[in-house]
Amino acid sequence: IWTGKDADWLKLPIPIHSELEDKPYVTAMNIVKDPETGFYNSSHAGTQAVGPHKGLVSFITPHTHAIIRKYLDRGEKEMPIAVIFGIPPAYEIMGNFSGLHMDLWGEMEMVGTIMDIDIEMVPCETIPLTVPAHAEIVVEATVDLTSQTDVGVGVSPSMYYLPKTATLPDMNIQAITMRKDRPIYRNHLTTPDTDHQTLPRLCHEAVLYNRLTEIGVKVHDIQFPTWGAALSCVIQLEAPRAGFINDALMQAMGAPWLNTKMVVAVSPDTDIGNAQEVYHAIATRCDPSRDMIIVDNTRGSPFDPSGEPIDAFWRTVGKIGIDATAKSRNLADHERAWPLNWGKVDLKDYL
Repeated sequence: IWTGKDADWLKLPIPIHSELEDKPYVTAMNIVKDPETGFYNSSHAGTQAVGPHKGLVSFITPHTHAIIRKYLDRGEKEMPIAVIFGIPPAYEIMGNFSGLHMDLWGEMEMVGTIMDIDIEMVPCETIPLTVPAHAEIVVEATVDLTSQTDVGVGVSPSMYYLPKTATLPDMNIQAITMRKDRPIYRNHLTTPDTDHQTLPRLCHEAVLYNRLTEIGVKVHDIQFPTWGAALSCVIQLEAPRAGFINDALMQAMGAPWLNTKMVVAVSPDTDIGNAQEVYHAIATRCDPSRDMIIVDNTRGSPFDPSGEPIDAFWRTVGKIGIDATAKSRNLADHERAWPLNWGKVDLKDYL
């Protein structure tokens, strides 16, 4: 247990992620507590380590912003926060859940559901939060909700140096606790695509699956491809009649997150996990004059260089929905042609 001056988090192996950054950057999970419901919300708020006992934390998730507003409405200027390293992937999955739930259950409860165990939580040393008992490292801190400090260039999963600048609240380190013998330090890279881009999307895909199923389409698969710059989504589905594909595209484009700028709908015979297959479907099954939906002036990702900045951080951008499904208007023309016995030849039959 490190407290006081000993709680120097620069002693942790925090990496500098890219060539133009000059400060270490923490990408571990954090938890904060809703002061009204008592439920915990988790996220992966990137935090620049600017000093031994200080960080600048970037909150993007709407749930965390709602919790911050509750603290401010109560006249409280500080919010306790715990930054947690070295926990099972179930925490990382739920740390990015964005469906409606904060009035019903906290994300730590759902972690236990995913893992099919009761999550053991223990009190922090210096702040009024409990944290997973089996975490490798826990950084206990408070966020000064009245502070705004300029932060330099950042880097994003879209593989650009964005945002160029931002003003972020100060996070002040109170204590660091860890496993005594060689704790495991988990800090995912921000760029290019990493396992962190895949794990959080599991919840996003589940939310979209429910949304699309509710309108009456048969959903085969949903993916936020790692090659999509964290800005695009591919949905594989069947529609009972005309009009459903456009509705499905608009449902996905209007998702709660900022990573559905481009949504592509494909048929079950398109391999959704193969970028070449998806591109082929767009090239051959989409008539741009009638199979695309373009919406202007929507919420944009701070990581999207094509967006129009509205301040140093947030942007607006258009969205596009692409219908690359086999069309009922000329369905026979969409039968794919393959070489004779394609996929049926087994090499061992000739050895």
